[in-house]
Amino acid sequence: MNIDVRPNLAAGLSTQEAGIQYLSGFGNGFETEALPGALPVGRNSPQKCPYGLYAEQLSGSPFTAPRTTNERSWLYRIRPTVSHWGRFEKVDHGLWRTAPALEAEIPLAPLRWDPIPVPTEELSFLEGVRTITTAGDAGGQAGMGAHVYLITRSMADEYFYNADGEMLFVPQQGSVRLWTEFGIIGIEPGEIAVIPRGVKIRVELTGGAARGYLCENYGGAFTLPERGPIGANCMANPRDFLTPVAAYEDTDAPSRMFVKWGGSLWAADLSHSPLDVIAWHGNYYPYKYDLRRYSPVGPVLYDHADPSIFTVLTSPSETPGTANVDFVIFSDRWLVAENTFRPPWYHMNVMSEFMGLVYGQYEAKPQGFVPGGISLHNTMLPHGPDVDAFEDASNAELKPRRLEGTLAFMFETRFPQRVTAYAAGIEQFQKSYGDYGHALKKHFNPNQR
Repeated sequence: MNIDVRPNLAAGLSTQEAGIQYLSGFGNGFETEALPGALPVGRNSPQKCPYGLYAEQLSGSPFTAPRTTNERSWLYRIRPTVSHWGRFEKVDHGLWRTAPALEAEIPLAPLRWDPIPVPTEELSFLEGVRTITTAGDAGGQAGMGAHVYLITRSMADEYFYNADGEMLFVPQQGSVRLWTEFGIIGIEPGEIAVIPRGVKIRVELTGGAARGYLCENYGGAFTLPERGPIGANCMANPRDFLTPVAAYEDTDAPSRMFVKWGGSLWAADLSHSPLDVIAWHGNYYPYKYDLRRYSPVGPVLYDHADPSIFTVLTSPSETPGTANVDFVIFSDRWLVAENTFRPPWYHMNVMSEFMGLVYGQYEAKPQGFVPGGISLHNTMLPHGPDVDAFEDASNAELKPRRLEGTLAFMFETRFPQRVTAYAAGIEQFQKSYGDYGHALKKHFNPNQR
């Protein structure tokens, strides 16, 4: 497929105006080329590749992984990655932390933060990552990091890849363009993008400053959850996931490569752009998804179902049914259950829940939880609706009600989440949030059922 978006992007046009194209489907084997005939036919590594390109395989799984979980792509590029390699030196990783990171000891309680303001100083994506929690052990390829990103400038002649985990971007304010070696992805609030580990990117702003959430998944790659009795349709449908077509830079100019490896950030000077893939084929690639296309399912008679029915993506663990990370959303939907307390019930859970709000209002926390905010309900700690949500839901007329204009999400993991020193010390930390249960009234009357 022919595409050359470089002149349009240089002109600063939006992603739609720039003619960015995508391939649709989840987990498919794709092939795409930015120059005709760049993909070898019938083989992966010919003696000489078309256009004088180098063949390079990027593997996201062990070579001998079962076919259903084997992930790899062949890249045909101007220079192999080993040529994009200078003398790396460790550099300041700012406020980005990697598990295990035992920095702060906070009394046991539900936790919540106000939105972290976007600063006026110039911050690239790498400079603007703020880690809130870590869980598990990145070196053991288990667990996750939950971050907020604040971006006020595009990465200019700067490139990055993450060797510690794949990255799930959840924009909350402002749009960003992810220039990857596989092609270009544009995302805005209401959409997500996943960048697999090892994939080189440059993060650019397409308008004003940007703020969002970032899940760094150290474990098994995100995949679609099994639907079980739900069957073949609804939830996140595979056809709605989009993968970029091949696009490249052929630029010989000073640049800088950053690599996150082993929890540290390393940097080296280069003399050219590493986003030089002319063509590729395989099933290991970045992708995006519009959360507004999620088709929720739920109870249509009585009771409140488990939030797992709203899982968009899951990172499986070696224990069936126990996720390394689940990405769960709470979006527009109808509430119709009769004789039922409709908001989430009070509960304690072996999983730990990092929640963010992209826009709108979350039904169980109508006060104090605003777009850009964060809450953390850790493993085996109690949580549930606040007093206003409880009283309203307990006394509401139970007619069909449509939740509109809302999008909350959870990064849910089987590991306890450890709060960073940064998150424990910022003024946005709501230190009294854990007391919200004290406002719940005693309604018990032994003489009245």
